[in-house]
Amino acid sequence: MSTLTPLPALSDPALAPIAERVLAGSRLSVEDGSVLYETADLWSVCGLADLVRRRMHGDIAYYNVNRHLNYSNVCALSCSFCAFARKRDDDGAYEYTIEEIREEARKAFASGATEMHVVGGLHPFHPFNFYIEMLQAIQEEAPGLHIKAFTAVEIVHLARISKRGRDGADGIREVLMDLRKAGLGSLPGGGAEVFDDRVHDEAFKGKIRGDAWMDVHRIAHELGINTNATMLYGHVENRAERLRHMDLLRGQQDAALRTWATSQGICGEQEVVLTGPAEQYPQGRLPTDDTCEQGWYQACIPLPFIPDDSALQHLYGPSGIENLRTIAIARLMLDNIPHMKAFWIMQTLPLSQLMLQMAGADDIDGTVVWYDITKVEGCGTHQETGVQDMHRLIREAGLCPVERDTLYRRVSRDGSSWSID
Repeated sequence: MSTLTPLPALSDPALAPIAERVLAGSRLSVEDGSVLYETADLWSVCGLADLVRRRMHGDIAYYNVNRHLNYSNVCALSCSFCAFARKRDDDGAYEYTIEEIREEARKAFASGATEMHVVGGLHPFHPFNFYIEMLQAIQEEAPGLHIKAFTAVEIVHLARISKRGRDGADGIREVLMDLRKAGLGSLPGGGAEVFDDRVHDEAFKGKIRGDAWMDVHRIAHELGINTNATMLYGHVENRAERLRHMDLLRGQQDAALRTWATSQGICGEQEVVLTGPAEQYPQGRLPTDDTCEQGWYQACIPLPFIPDDSALQHLYGPSGIENLRTIAIARLMLDNIPHMKAFWIMQTLPLSQLMLQMAGADDIDGTVVWYDITKVEGCGTHQETGVQDMHRLIREAGLCPVERDTLYRRVSRDGSSWSID
């Protein structure tokens, strides 16, 4: 493990008490987050995030061999920030058949992928059984492949069309149980956007609000299903609303991890903090499937808004500096979420590399292959990075590349054959 680089001298005195809390392993407040956003000393903000990241993960950075499947862009919603969705008769609309999904699974299996990441639009005509058949087909064609599928928005949609349960929570629970039986392994973090009603009504009215999104993930955690969490920023929200989003996520993670943390002797009355000095964690810093019976948020993925050809294309989106600052602040504020992902598809490879090196990210996602949700200018749907390129990118950032599976277990590989360490 590499030696921690000393923090740079703080040029902004307002950062001194925040740095003391980070060094001590204490939770930062939303007000502290505001200072981190406003200070001109971005170097120190990133330095604090890098310190936390190295405490948690040493000198390693994670990647995975995965394949994305966007099974349809036909969607009942019309969110103003989205350039992906189509109505069924629109130019560019598509929907995969079960046989085409089988073919994608065969390709993933042949390439040695450990994960299939499956998301799509809210298709207004597919019956619930289509989604069960989709998971079963993937599992049949690619045994052992972890299926990470369906955002919370899709889960609510599936609960509605399945007509399961007496109320919303019962329907969501039963749908998740049915999907898990069919092969679902975990939930991605998409659809969170920013948890704020004002932002919701302006940018994605008609989509579920933050409380419904969090209900889906809470129920998934109760069922032992791990999930991720995103935050789409740089559109109509402000920085205070981003910080509120982070505060809500870590509050829910406190609840998910409290029983585990108490058993490990690392829990206060209300807060679970995983980012302190090593001596605070005598039995291990991070939860695992062997130590924590219920599910939890594994990773946060801050996603910069990309205008594309959406109804919000008049907006600029966040700058590279704002992206660096936001992922560093997320690493510092989300002190109980183990992993911080720089999703290279939306952050770009060069900026993701910088996020690994200095801004708190420990994961760069995976090979992806085909991605249609968002495209950086000049990119098509075939967006792929090979393992060798990921190794080079991580090593150039001064870190050691480690292949992981979806649950952050280390993978041993011989070509397309792989096993969990």
